[in-house]
Amino acid sequence: MRRTRILTVLLALAAGLLAGSPPTALAADPAPRAAVTADSYTWKNARIDGGGFVPGIVFNRTEKDLAYARTDIGGAYRWQESSRTWTPLLDHVGWDDWGHTGVIGLASDSVDPDRVYAAVGTYTNDWDPGNGAVLRSADRGATWQRTDLPFKLGGNMPGRGMGERLAVDPHDNDVLYLGAPSGHGLWRSTDAGVTWSEVTAFPNPGNYAQDPGDTSGYASDNQGITWVTFDESTGSAGSATGTVYVGVADKENAVYRSTDAGVTWERLAGQPTGHLAHKGVLDAEHGYLYLAYSDTGGPYDGGRGRLYRYATATGTWTDISPVAEADTFYGFSGLTVDRQHPGTVMATAYSSWWPDTQIFRSTDSGGTWTQAWSYTSYPERANRYTMDVSSSPWLTWGANPAPPEQTPKLGWMTEALEIDPFDSDRMMYGTGATVYGTENLTKWDSGGTFTITPMVRGLEETAVNDLVAPPSGAPLLSALGDVGGFRHTSLTEVPPMMFTSPNFTTSTSLDFAESKPDVVVRSGNLDSGPHVAFSTDNGANWFGGTDPSGVSGGGTVAAGADGSRFVWSPEGAGVHHTTGFGTSWQASSGIPAGAVVESDRVDPKTFYGFKSGKFYVSKDGGATFTASAATGLPAGDSVRFKALPGGEGDVWLAGGAADGPYGLWHSTDGGATFTRLPDVEAADTIGFGKAAPGASYQTLFTSAKIGGVRGIFRSTDRGATWTRVNDDAHQWGWTGAAITGDPRVYGRVYVATNGRGVVYGDTSDTGGGDGGTDPGPDPAPTGACKVTYTVTNQWSGGFQADVRLTNTGTSAWHGWSLGWSFPGDQRVNQMWNAEHTRSGPAVTARNVAWNAEVAPGASVGFGFTGSWSGTNGKPSGFRLGEHGCALE
Repeated sequence: MRRTRILTVLLALAAGLLAGSPPTALAADPAPRAAVTADSYTWKNARIDGGGFVPGIVFNRTEKDLAYARTDIGGAYRWQESSRTWTPLLDHVGWDDWGHTGVIGLASDSVDPDRVYAAVGTYTNDWDPGNGAVLRSADRGATWQRTDLPFKLGGNMPGRGMGERLAVDPHDNDVLYLGAPSGHGLWRSTDAGVTWSEVTAFPNPGNYAQDPGDTSGYASDNQGITWVTFDESTGSAGSATGTVYVGVADKENAVYRSTDAGVTWERLAGQPTGHLAHKGVLDAEHGYLYLAYSDTGGPYDGGRGRLYRYATATGTWTDISPVAEADTFYGFSGLTVDRQHPGTVMATAYSSWWPDTQIFRSTDSGGTWTQAWSYTSYPERANRYTMDVSSSPWLTWGANPAPPEQTPKLGWMTEALEIDPFDSDRMMYGTGATVYGTENLTKWDSGGTFTITPMVRGLEETAVNDLVAPPSGAPLLSALGDVGGFRHTSLTEVPPMMFTSPNFTTSTSLDFAESKPDVVVRSGNLDSGPHVAFSTDNGANWFGGTDPSGVSGGGTVAAGADGSRFVWSPEGAGVHHTTGFGTSWQASSGIPAGAVVESDRVDPKTFYGFKSGKFYVSKDGGATFTASAATGLPAGDSVRFKALPGGEGDVWLAGGAADGPYGLWHSTDGGATFTRLPDVEAADTIGFGKAAPGASYQTLFTSAKIGGVRGIFRSTDRGATWTRVNDDAHQWGWTGAAITGDPRVYGRVYVATNGRGVVYGDTSDTGGGDGGTDPGPDPAPTGACKVTYTVTNQWSGGFQADVRLTNTGTSAWHGWSLGWSFPGDQRVNQMWNAEHTRSGPAVTARNVAWNAEVAPGASVGFGFTGSWSGTNGKPSGFRLGEHGCALE
C-alpha cells in the first residue's frame, strides 16, 4: 500500500486524465447545441467506507463535535455527530476544476465555527493543468466561495501528510496563513481568505524534495512550507496573535518564529537538524511546542525520526523521543495534545510498515512514554487495545499473517492523529485506508484495553477504474485503485471483503460473460503473481490465471459472451487470447499492443479493440483482428467503448481530445462504420441500463458535455435527446473512467469517480421519455405540479434545504418559476441550480439554462443555504407561476 496514491496518478495518466486539462472544447466542425432536459436524482455512495489516505483531521477548538477530515484526492468532509458519519463537502467541484478535489490544508475557525477553509489542488507539476485555490465557507462547508492562487497546490504530492499548512488566527479570524510548495513561500490573508499576498519577510521557502532527479516533477518538487501554528497565549480577541511558528521543508532550518504578528521572522535558535518537522503542536498552557520529525517528507517513506519539545519561554530544546534514534526505522508524524489534560501527548510512527504502525502516549509532557503494543517474547505481541472492524470487515485484507504481524493492522501512513479537544476519551487517526477511532482512550493509562473501530462511514475515497452491473447475481462489481475491487450484493452495506486470490493492489479492468454472468474476469497490478483472475460464481470467489511473458500491468480484459474465451490486452505485452480460464495464452494478430479490448455481448467469438484512431474486429475469438475502415474516430487513446447487451454488432464509442474528434459514436454493423451523434460535444464514457417503460432500446448513460453543459446524461431514445441527471452540487470532479446503468432498475446509474468512490443515482422519473425538443416558449408553465421541501442540514442561525419540483401534468415545461413565502424570519443566502429573488419572506426561484426543460413526470431539483432565527418552519405552499403545487 505504500505506493497507494502514486498508482492512482499513473492510472489517470493512462486514461488521459492528466495529459492536460480535461478537454472541454469542441473539435473542428462543432455541432449545434442540443436542447437538454433535467431530472432530479437522488445520489448515494455504494458503501465501501474509506479506501484511501486521510492525511488530515481537524477538530474545532471552541465547538464540541465539530470536526473535519481532508483527503488527498477525494475532497473534504465534516463530521456529523448525530449520525456518526462524515458529510462530503466538495462534491460540487466540476470537471474543469477536477484538481480541486485534492485537499492539502484545512482550517476550522475557532472564533466563528461556521467558517471553514480548504486549500485545494492535486499536483504541483503539469499533471494538474490548473492552479490551486483557497475555498472559504461561512456555513460549515455547505457552500463555498473560491479565491484562485497564482501557483499550484499538491494535495496528492509527496509530503501531503505534513501540516496543517492552512491556519486561522485564533484571535483575529480575518487573518489566515497558507504554506505554499514549490518555493512560493508563506502567504497571508487579512480579509478572511478573500485575497492573499506573499509574506515577503519570511526568509525560507524550503529546499527539500523527495527525489531531486525525478524528471516528471512529482518527486522533485520543493515541499515548501509545511505547517503554521499560533501561540494563542500571545494575543487577545480582535487583535492578531503575536507569536506564530512555521515549519519549513528544510532539514537544517525547519522551524521559524515571529513574535510581532508576522512582521519579522527568525529561525529558532538551537533547533535540531538533519530531519524535517512534520508537525508542530503547541500546548500554550505549559508553554511547550511539540515537534514530530522524520528524515523524509512521507507519506510512504521515512527511516529515522525524533520527537522534540521546545519551551517557548526559555528557548530550551529537549529530545523527548520514546526510543533511541538508532532503534527507529520510521519517522514520526502524527502528533496531538489532549486539550483537557495538556500534559498528555501522543505521536505516531507513521512509516512503520512492518509489522505495524506504532502509537506512543505520554502523560508527563514527553518525560516518559508507553506504546500501543510491545513484544512479550518475540514474535508475540501484547496490545493495549482491541480492534473491532466488523463495520468494515475488509480491513483485515483477508490476510492470515504470521506473528508479529496481525490483522487487522493498526494502520499505515498514520500522519493524522487527533484527540478530541472536548473529550479525552475520543481519538481519531487517519491511515492509508480508513479513519480509526476510539471512545475509551483513557483506559490506556489505567491498565485496561481501549477499543479501536473504524470511524469512517460516509467518507468514500476510492478511485474507480471500471464498473459492471450484471443482469443477475450481485448488482454491482467494481475495479478500484489501491483496494482492488468489491462485489456489492447490497449497495447500502459494506462488502465483507475486497476481491482476493489474488489481491491486486489496483484492478484496472473488469468484465463478465453476458449470457453467463457468473463468469467474471478482472485484470490488475500486483508486485508478484498473476495479473489476471477469474470467477465462476459472479465474483464471490476468484482464482488467478497465468501471465504471458512480459506482462507488467493489468491493462484491459474482455470475456466472450458465453464465457468460453477471453481476450486480454495487458501492459508490457501485446494482445492475447485464450479458451478456458487463462492457463495458456496465445498472441493475437492484427491489433497493436496497448489496445483497449471489449467483447460483443451476443456473438461469443466476436471481440473488438481500439488504438490510436483505429477500430479493430475479431470474428475468431480474438486470434486475429482486422482494422475497420471507419474514419473520423478519436486519434488519441482516451477512448472507452462498449457493445450493447442483446444487440449483436451494436457498439457505442466515447472519447477524444480538445484538439481533434471528441464525442460519441454509434455503430450498428460491428464497427465497420460509425456515426457521430451530432448533439454530443464531448463524451468520455458510455454505459447501458434498463430500457424506459414503453421503450425497446436500452437506456444510455454518459459522462459528457451536451448543450454546453458538463454532466452525467441519460437518453431513452438512442441518443436523440438527452437528460442531465446530476446537478451542479453533485459533480465529483473527474468522472471519465467508467459508467454503467443497472439492467434491473430503470434510471439507476453507477458513476466512477477519481477519489469519491462509486456514486449511484436513482431517478424520480417513473420513465417514458426524456422530454421533447419543441423549443416553443412557455415562461410561466401551467398544469399540475408537486413540490418536496427538505431541510437537509441545520445549525445555529443557518440551514440548508433541497427543493424538488415535479411536473405531474401532461405537457412539457420550457421554463419555470416557483414561488413561496417563509413562515418565519428565514432568508435565502445562496442558491444553486436556480436563480432567485426575494422580497421580505417571499422567494421566487427560476430555472437556469440547462434545467429549463422539464418533461411530464420528470423533476428538477435545486438547493440553497439560508439563515433563520426563532423557528425554521417549512413553507406552507408553493406556486408554479400562479398555480399552486401539491406538497409531498
